[in-house]
Amino acid sequence: MPAMPESGDTAPAFTLNNAESRPVSLSDFFGRWVVLYFYPKDNTSGCTQEAVAFSALLEKFKKRNAVILGISPDSEASHSKFMAKHNLTVELLSDPDKEVCNLYGVWQKKKMAGREYMGVVRTTFLIDPNGKIAHVWEKVRVKGHAESVFQACCDLS
Repeated sequence: MPAMPESGDTAPAFTLNNAESRPVSLSDFFGRWVVLYFYPKDNTSGCTQEAVAFSALLEKFKKRNAVILGISPDSEASHSKFMAKHNLTVELLSDPDKEVCNLYGVWQKKKMAGREYMGVVRTTFLIDPNGKIAHVWEKVRVKGHAESVFQACCDLS
């Protein structure tokens, strides 16, 4: 399992399909800030709160020359329904083979109720306009997270 990239590292390149089955590459956003957040599952409470919070701040991020990309192993169809149900405006990308989750080191062993399983550890990467990782938030707590990421984007840009 690859190690999680750290601040100062070049962000690993990827291309994944969005909810409309269109390919989206990290390189599409060279010259802009990228908020790349990994989350476990569409339509779960924490993931919904996080996506809604990022969507609520999307216009502010755009004014800072930033784009928001959410990645989970869910299907494109699941993302599409999730976006429609909660009026989400962030770009959601589908990683069903967990290739990008592995590339970023967020597909890890987790424990819940005494059982171990593999899953996405909620993590956010702030990538600068040159493709370098500017900041990493590991094991994210959802409450206030989108605001913290926006503040970091303001402080660093």
